[in-house]
Amino acid sequence: MQSFTPKLISTLREGYDARTFRADVLAGLTVAIVALPLAMALGIASGASPDKGLVTAVIAGFLISALGGSRTQVGGPTGAFVVVIFNVIAQHGYDGLLIATSMAGVILFVAGIARLGQMIKFIPHPVVTGFTAGIAVIIASSQVKDFLGLSMRSVPADFLPKWQAYFGALSTVQFVTVCVGLGALATIVILRRLAPRLPGFLIAVLLASIVVAVLKLPVDTVGSRFPEMPAGLPMPALPQFTLAKIQELLPAAFTIAFLAGIEALLSAVVADGMTGTRHRSNQELVGQGIANMASSLFGGLPATGAIARTATNIKAGAKTPVAGIAHAVFLLLFILFATDLMAYVPMAALAAILFMVAWGMSEYERFTALLSMPNSDRGILLLTFGLTVLVDLTVAIGVGVTAASLLFMARMSETVQIENDNDLSDARDLDGEDLSQRDALPDGVEVFRISGPFFFGVAGELLDALRRLGQTPKILILRMREVPLLDASGVAGVHEFVIQARRAGAQIIFSGVRTQPMEMLRRGKLDEAGSSLHFVESFDDAVRKAEVLVGRV
Repeated sequence: MQSFTPKLISTLREGYDARTFRADVLAGLTVAIVALPLAMALGIASGASPDKGLVTAVIAGFLISALGGSRTQVGGPTGAFVVVIFNVIAQHGYDGLLIATSMAGVILFVAGIARLGQMIKFIPHPVVTGFTAGIAVIIASSQVKDFLGLSMRSVPADFLPKWQAYFGALSTVQFVTVCVGLGALATIVILRRLAPRLPGFLIAVLLASIVVAVLKLPVDTVGSRFPEMPAGLPMPALPQFTLAKIQELLPAAFTIAFLAGIEALLSAVVADGMTGTRHRSNQELVGQGIANMASSLFGGLPATGAIARTATNIKAGAKTPVAGIAHAVFLLLFILFATDLMAYVPMAALAAILFMVAWGMSEYERFTALLSMPNSDRGILLLTFGLTVLVDLTVAIGVGVTAASLLFMARMSETVQIENDNDLSDARDLDGEDLSQRDALPDGVEVFRISGPFFFGVAGELLDALRRLGQTPKILILRMREVPLLDASGVAGVHEFVIQARRAGAQIIFSGVRTQPMEMLRRGKLDEAGSSLHFVESFDDAVRKAEVLVGRV
């Protein structure tokens, strides 16, 4: 059961002293300072409010650290969810988002219990990079109005209409708002280069807020946009589930769960690389699932492990999950005692923060590197990116993964070889059997050799090889020592091969069938097919068996 033990319990069992606690608390304070403006900005960008982002960071951040499988993971709202959340709220209201978040939590929890944590490594990098870069473009696009101070009644949700509306409203650009936004953006960039250890986001927000308040600049602030923002944590309440709502929101729930799983486990891998530790992927999914269910109970947003905050946590000296718990406690103190200060934060400053978040998410170096890859990888990257920006994130993920899987299977099918004795010119095959023995085979005996995994992408080729022979021989030897894997379609292909050979009066000898293919053939009842089917250990045994059978014919 160790794989389902939270890392918090494991680290406390190892021994926890005052020095470690002090290091964790200081790291938690550092991360809270970074997370504070970020959670507010992500809450607004998602179509909700800044308090929703903070509530998520407190509730989900606490539980992800307390119940997750990573030693230093820090969780909360992230940019990956912005597009999905915005669309769900627009289509189903905020209650719909709470239902989708809770369902996503259940999906993540079940995925962890089912030990699917390792499955995340099978998502192709072009797909991940494509939709991440697409999300970055959408996030940046959503902040243009606040950064420029445009006077617009509403902003279209779709990418192209949104930019058409922006260009139509360029005459309403507010110079003062642009200066505030540029000032905040410049502060963040300069601090990252000259003093990267300082909390650039928080310093930029504080300076912008002070300048706007002191000079009484006519710019939009959090207080003017959200005049009735509540203080403190809301009371937990169960979302109103109905069968119709569950059916409508199931695709969004799967998308949220998919994004949460990917980002959480990628973040945990990054943390492992920085600390030399090893996370428990299945427990991480369990923790993420519980955290998202709890976040929905308190009216929060979807949450996952945040790579930037996790890296900050490690650099600040975090030793155990207590640091992530401390970060949530510090944010809770802010919500309880300093919520009124949020009203002074300029929207342009939060837009500047989200521009930097989008730039970090874009992974432009990885994106440009993938553009130099073969056409198939480049095509998957651009397809996923384009669908994310122009159509829908759910569509982009589905199409991207499907296309990448089909291309992979096409490549795999090219590695599989089905050869008869006339095709083989080598003196010795990979398992050391002498191929020249085929020259001494009796008349009426034919040999086929399959090399590589025999799956549905190539299952029909065995029958095609038999048809190419023209007249079916009396004895067919099927060499399968180099077949490591056989799936259900492969079994069906072999079964059809046997049927066609039998109809022509041939007997089949299977040579060197390995454990997994043999088990699949047994499940397909092929080993019970009667006297015309024979299984032997090696090609030598197959030749001797063929000689005996030919003598009987």
